[in-house]
Amino acid sequence: MDIITDTAADTTIKGITLEPTAALKVADFLANTDDIDEETYLRLGVRGGGCSGYQYQLALDHMQDGDHLFESEGQKVIVHDSALPYVAGSRIVWKETLISSGFDIENPNATAACGCGSSFRVDPDAQGCSEPEGPSSADEVYL
Repeated sequence: MDIITDTAADTTIKGITLEPTAALKVADFLANTDDIDEETYLRLGVRGGGCSGYQYQLALDHMQDGDHLFESEGQKVIVHDSALPYVAGSRIVWKETLISSGFDIENPNATAACGCGSSFRVDPDAQGCSEPEGPSSADEVYL
């Protein structure tokens, strides 16, 4: 696991890493997407919802207040401070099968995940994490 110096807070924390194929896919998306600039990066976020409590969100975005910036395999990944406790130390991978392909998140903080891999649960006692509260949790976005 890579430990990365977080440029936003100047502290050492568990970073977000990309496996090489995932990094190539991010570079491809950046190169082939209109209306982006050199300061557009991959954002890893979390929102309440899904069968296990939380869902991952990936987007192309710019740095905002409260963001942490990590670099892995030549690509930059943004995570907001509110999402970091849920995904710190995660690895973003690219998976391809005969019927599907896409990014997958290998999250050491997840204590459970749904069968499709798009939602996860964390220990509510983990530092900075909280258990989702009923149906309204789908509206909570931790980008």
